[in-house]
Amino acid sequence: MYTSNSTEYQKYLTTPPPPPPPPYDQPAEGIPVDSADNFYSENVPQIPVPVRPKPLVPWSTGLCDCFDDVNNCCLTCWCPCITFGRIAEIVDKGSSSCGTSGALYTLITCVTGCPCFFSCFYRAKMRQQYSLQENPCGDCLLHCCCESCALCQEYRELTNRGFNLPVGWHGNVEKQKREVEMAPAVEEGMSR
Repeated sequence: MYTSNSTEYQKYLTTPPPPPPPPYDQPAEGIPVDSADNFYSENVPQIPVPVRPKPLVPWSTGLCDCFDDVNNCCLTCWCPCITFGRIAEIVDKGSSSCGTSGALYTLITCVTGCPCFFSCFYRAKMRQQYSLQENPCGDCLLHCCCESCALCQEYRELTNRGFNLPVGWHGNVEKQKREVEMAPAVEEGMSR
């Protein structure tokens, strides 16, 4: 029934030889995807490039410099939800509104009596965005012990960085666009 012919069996075990390479006197077209020379390969290991962290900079004002901006100091003392809402809108780059953040701050204050658990995350986010130092202590501890001073310092920092917090994120973006559009044209080259 079955023959034990070894040549017949060997014929199915061997693979056919690869096709010959193209002659070298013809110009190549395109980019080789897979070749013996490995001109291009998706499996080439990527060497990670070290990223240097930005150096941490100090805050532009101190924690207890609340009276540098008396209006904000009074607003934060009597209605910290407004100050927090303005800070949150700028730090979130307009993805949350001042009213929403302020209302959430007030709700957390009424329910838990400790809004610092919410506001300390925005301080940490702000420090990360602007590479600010964590002084004089951790963000949560600072907000738990001195909530009003921390909010005033964050407000002053954003003001010193050129933000007008009462107009919000979108107002600052519009103001910046108008300033760029109205910039005076500068002549190129020298003239007599």
